[in-house]
Amino acid sequence: QVQLVESGGGSVQAGGSLTLSCAATGSTYSRYCMGWFRQAPGKEREGVAGIYTGGGRMYYVDSVKGRFTISQDNAKNTLYLQMNGLKPEDTAIYYCASKGPGCTWADPANFPYWGQGTQVTVSS
Repeated sequence: QVQLVESGGGSVQAGGSLTLSCAATGSTYSRYCMGWFRQAPGKEREGVAGIYTGGGRMYYVDSVKGRFTISQDNAKNTLYLQMNGLKPEDTAIYYCASKGPGCTWADPANFPYWGQGTQVTVSS
């Protein structure tokens, strides 16, 4: 079992920055793949950024490359998402999720563990 608790969402103007945090507890095996997903109203949930916690390799969806940075603090069991250059189209509920080996960032349904989500709103 894994428990994930997100924090750090909020409202910003376009061009602004936010940092999301995800505090994780539970099975290390089930936290091999940790990622950030988002879901905007009327849209499907999509993988935004992910990290292979064992080796540190990272994934980003094309729309956030160069603007978002995923990182982890193993001592604190915390995952972060630094979001810079925010755009109105980044507005969504952001979720932290984890699973065991076999990271499939494009398929949220494969992730069994989810946080409660945190709202990010970017105004123009």
